[in-house]
Amino acid sequence: MRKAVRAVDAVRGRMRALVRRVRQAPRDAGMVTSEYAVGIIAAVAFAAVLYKVVTSGQVQTELQDIVKRALDGGA
Repeated sequence: MRKAVRAVDAVRGRMRALVRRVRQAPRDAGMVTSEYAVGIIAAVAFAAVLYKVVTSGQVQTELQDIVKRALDGGA
């Protein structure tokens, strides 16, 4: 009978520890779907602006000059 009581007490102790951990867990562990959507829209908008800048004539010319100098040995 004592073994059974000790086993039940051990299980209760483990359950209490588990309940304590669950209660102490952070409530907000991540972003919700709407936050992901806003983040994706912002990233796409930034990528579009960056693409426009990089493909503009002046920037494209500068990038080509940098690549040419690098391929010519840095001269």
